[in-house]
Amino acid sequence: MLPNPKERLIVALDVNSKNEVASICDAIGENVVFYKIGLELFLAEGRDVIELVKGRGAKVFLDLKLHDIPNQVAGACREIVRMGVDMMTVHAMGGFDMMQQVATTVKQVSAEYGMRPPILLGVTILTSLNQKRAGEIGLKSSITEQVVNLARLAKESGLDGVVASPQEVEEVRKTVGEDFVIVTPGIRSSSDEAHDQKRVMSAYDAIRAGSSYLVVGRPIIKAGSPVNSAAEIIEQIEKASKLI
Repeated sequence: MLPNPKERLIVALDVNSKNEVASICDAIGENVVFYKIGLELFLAEGRDVIELVKGRGAKVFLDLKLHDIPNQVAGACREIVRMGVDMMTVHAMGGFDMMQQVATTVKQVSAEYGMRPPILLGVTILTSLNQKRAGEIGLKSSITEQVVNLARLAKESGLDGVVASPQEVEEVRKTVGEDFVIVTPGIRSSSDEAHDQKRVMSAYDAIRAGSSYLVVGRPIIKAGSPVNSAAEIIEQIEKASKLI
């Protein structure tokens, strides 16, 4: 069962200090209950920034996109689970064995500590890649075909969901069914700059296509009024949800 519209928005903390995180959380207030901590912020501030966000009563999506041999990634995930995060990522391109070992480890460690397992996601194809750039690294089939295949593999290996651009969500949903999480970055309105995102869509259209959660960074945290920008996206999520 999907969370309420307010919980389906994940704000990406695309900054590199705890002070900036605190300012963003203060500016948004209680409108948002889920935040994403990425690689730069985590390397700059470590576990402290997770505790800062959790201490404010919010959920944490730790997005490190781990990709290594199965034993290394499973070991890293063991440590991440102990941090008490609510959602985390590995690269689906790491393959079935890696994802399966990670899924098993996450469940085992969560049980050992009496914790609810974090939502474990496989990153498919980065939203910064378009078809031309994907071809340059050897992906000969279409991006949509690649994403759908990786999503199927992630589900078979025991992951809870995937990260996919909004442009692939509809096909992924047809393949994996309704009980699989799809987290969607690359959310922009017609007035927003795309920046380094190449496969984008509005929040309303992404939810209609089948997204479970939406990740939004700069359009909120760089807005004149972050709280209003977040509220507008939550309103789009709510409207789209009523039509599904």
